Amino acid sequence: MKVVIAGGTGFIGQKITSLLKEKGHDIVILTRSKRPNEKNIEYVQWLTDGSKPEEEILSADAFINLAGVSINDGRWTPDHQQQIYDSRMVATDELIRIISALQSKPTIFLNASAIGIYPASETTIYSEASRDVADDFLGKTVHDWEQKAATLQAQGIRTAIMRFGVVLGKDEGALPLMSMPYKLFVGGKVGSGRQWVSWVHVQDVANAAVFLLEHASAQGVFNITAPFPLRMNDFGKTIGNVLHRPHWLPAPAFLMKSALGQKSALVLEGQYVSSEKIVTAGFDFEFPVLADALNDLLK
Repeated sequence: MKVVIAGGTGFIGQKITSLLKEKGHDIVILTRSKRPNEKNIEYVQWLTDGSKPEEEILSADAFINLAGVSINDGRWTPDHQQQIYDSRMVATDELIRIISALQSKPTIFLNASAIGIYPASETTIYSEASRDVADDFLGKTVHDWEQKAATLQAQGIRTAIMRFGVVLGKDEGALPLMSMPYKLFVGGKVGSGRQWVSWVHVQDVANAAVFLLEHASAQGVFNITAPFPLRMNDFGKTIGNVLHRPHWLPAPAFLMKSALGQKSALVLEGQYVSSEKIVTAGFDFEFPVLADALNDLLK
């Protein structure tokens, strides 16, 4: 397949690109800065003055949209929140425009999303059928992003929305910050410790993306989270066990709110999110259990 990726140079995009290349697919990465092409990878400029990526792409079998300002960088000031929101809307609008201008339309459009669309809860188990949307910044951002991407379905393009859980990677994503206190021997319970962490290994994110590309019956929303979420206290204990470090020094909620502001919700609140839909479709997680995922990433 010829796969066009927006956000292909980011944390998740690099993993998906590497897996697609390994499987022999041809990849076009949309980038603001032109780069020299590599074997099976072509870099095409977009979102810059005068750029017309559709004239270089011409046709494609699939599009993957991962583009957007990271929610993990910096405090959630009003300006940063607006950048997070606008970057996703602008990038998705441009992808829709590019697709409409192509000589041959893709058969599949994959769009990133996040489980932050679900309200925080210590008791509810959320599936893709859940209709509740979080009444906060992240809930609105993710909801509006999904709604915009879903307009391609009406154009006859199979569309799949990937709601990522807390993505764990060796050097990027949430894990470096979550494991740092343990490496310094000061790890412990964060907030109440009862909040759920629906996590996923970054390799399983890439595996799931390729699975959805290759399975013609897969469409709609898919939760991309490992089958066994943990409460934050148990998540921390598992980090401590893998690193052979104590789990003892609590980080109170007020301290996290003081340090992170609104963004503290990412660690103080959570959701139990089920990935049963993609499992039922035939997907096997490489890292379904947190201890195995952490042993792979931290050792």
